[in-house]
Amino acid sequence: MEPHGPAEISWTHLETPLGPMVAAATAQGLCLLTFAEEAAEALARLRRYIPGPVIDRWHPLLEQTQEELTQYFTGQRRTFSVPLLAPGTPFERRVWSELLRIPYGETRSYKEIAAAIGRPGAMRAVGLANGRNRIAIIIPCHRVIQHDGRLGGYGGGIGRKEYLLDLERRARAQTEAPPSGGENPAQA
Repeated sequence: MEPHGPAEISWTHLETPLGPMVAAATAQGLCLLTFAEEAAEALARLRRYIPGPVIDRWHPLLEQTQEELTQYFTGQRRTFSVPLLAPGTPFERRVWSELLRIPYGETRSYKEIAAAIGRPGAMRAVGLANGRNRIAIIIPCHRVIQHDGRLGGYGGGIGRKEYLLDLERRARAQTEAPPSGGENPAQA
C-alpha cells in the first residue's frame, strides 16, 4: 500500500443514535468514521497512511457527513455522496468497493464478497479487510454476515450491527409496502 502524501486531517465528534462517533477528513475526502471508543487507535493507524497534522476543527466534508448520517438514521438516505478517501492495500480497497455495492437493507456473506472480487477462497482475508474498514456505516461492513446467516463480528459491536441491519430492513420495508386502506384500483 502506498502511503498518501502529507495532508491536514480535520476531525470532530459526531452524535448518532448509536453513540458518539469520530469523523476525520482531508481536502480529498472523508477518511475516518468510527465509534468514539475506537477513535484513538483508528487515528493512529490512519496517520501511517496519511501523515500530517491532525486538527480538531470543522470541515465542510464533516458537516456533509453529519447531515448524511442524520438522514440515514431517520430512514431518509440509503446511499452516501460524501467523497471518500480510504487508504488500504489493493485487496482491502477491492473488498471495500464491493461492500459499497451491497444494496441498502440487504446482506452478503464473506464467501459471497470473496467470490465477487474473484478470490473465492479468501473468506478470511475478506473478514480481515472488513475489520480494517475505517469508514463505518458509509462503507457498509455491517452488511456482511457469515455464510450460515449468523451475524459474525463487527468493530462497533454486535449490538450496533443488529441495530443498523434492523434500521435498514424497517426503512426498506416501509418504502416497499403497498399503501394501506382504500380499494385496490386493479379490482375496482
